[in-house]
Amino acid sequence: MMYITASLAILITLGLALARALMGPTVYDRIAAVNMFGTKTVLLIAILAFWSGRMDVLDIALTYALINFIGVVAVLRLVAHGDFHSSGEDSAKSAKVSQG
Repeated sequence: MMYITASLAILITLGLALARALMGPTVYDRIAAVNMFGTKTVLLIAILAFWSGRMDVLDIALTYALINFIGVVAVLRLVAHGDFHSSGEDSAKSAKVSQG
């Protein structure tokens, strides 16, 4: 009964996160909502693993959590810088400017 209640609560928060991701209003709100959606999905997978007694499914949850983290960091970097990578020249210029 406890697993069903927790699963329903997580499904409700998944719906709320999806609504926030669709409504915005800013891109950072949408990114945070997608991150929360991924985190709640990991929790749901973990609860289903415990409920079914298959602990090997927890590896899938951990892998999904890692992919979620890397994806959010990549998207934030893309939004902040407009590019996924920076050349060594950009780093050298910023070091020269900070040194005076």
